[in-house]
Amino acid sequence: MTKTRHFLQFSDLTAEECQHIFHRAQVLKRRHVSGELYRPLLGKVMTMIFEKNSTRTRVSFEAGMSQLGGHAMFLDGKSSQIGRGEPVEDTARVLSRMSDIIMIRTFEQNMVETLAANSRVPVINGLTNEYHPCQILADILTYIEHRGDIRGKTVAWIGDGNNMSRTWLQAAKLLGFKLQIATPAGYELTVLDGQDYGADCFAASHDPLATARGADLVTTDVFTSMGYEGEAEARRQAFDGFMVTSELMAAANPDALFMHCLPAHRGEEVAAAVIDGPQSVVWDEAENRMHAQKALIEYLMLGRIDD
Repeated sequence: MTKTRHFLQFSDLTAEECQHIFHRAQVLKRRHVSGELYRPLLGKVMTMIFEKNSTRTRVSFEAGMSQLGGHAMFLDGKSSQIGRGEPVEDTARVLSRMSDIIMIRTFEQNMVETLAANSRVPVINGLTNEYHPCQILADILTYIEHRGDIRGKTVAWIGDGNNMSRTWLQAAKLLGFKLQIATPAGYELTVLDGQDYGADCFAASHDPLATARGADLVTTDVFTSMGYEGEAEARRQAFDGFMVTSELMAAANPDALFMHCLPAHRGEEVAAAVIDGPQSVVWDEAENRMHAQKALIEYLMLGRIDD
């Protein structure tokens, strides 16, 4: 019997599996754009559990599952027993008997891990406080589309040491590129797995301009992530000087791209001239959530499919 595969953090995949998913995502995207129907999941059901609000995650998974011929169901704390204290283990046992794959967007990573440990079907992490692996799949896919292989390149992360930057670090180690991070003091990236990533793929500082220098990709996120709204004013003060501006982009390589996982606050973490400027690929990045996730779903449910 084949062991059920889950995608709970970026390091759950091998480098070869990542490359396969990037390739398949481009194939599926071309087919979709050309109007070709590809419905290998006819009759299959995805249960989507949302404890955090979402626009892109919900739409990308729901649309993607529909394009693959399946159906996606939406559950949140207000309309299910999840919000009334049902044990995660029981939720997993029930949902995995009634659906073929589960996606969850929640707060703590241990909830995702517990759900997967008790599920008969694949579980995908749609976001936790600790990791955001589907977004980084889409971001790297977007870089590949515009600039080719990311191996040996430099990614500059400007902002919070949050779930996005932590997932970028996992991807850097796996795929062979360097991550340079600039955070304010007190908001540094914490490496949860306890590994030493080393200077070959990770460098940290408190200087945004120095961090952006020579980068092939500059990326950021909101300064106050969901669940930290009570810290918003303190964070606005702490992150003063960390906005990605045209001057900061000028320090990067001339053909550097700008990315943001969205939603964005122009004039806070990114200047309007940058996010709406010629180096920005944020709309391709947003669309690619759907295509990357379709390839991931296909791989987890059907295994490797070659052209």
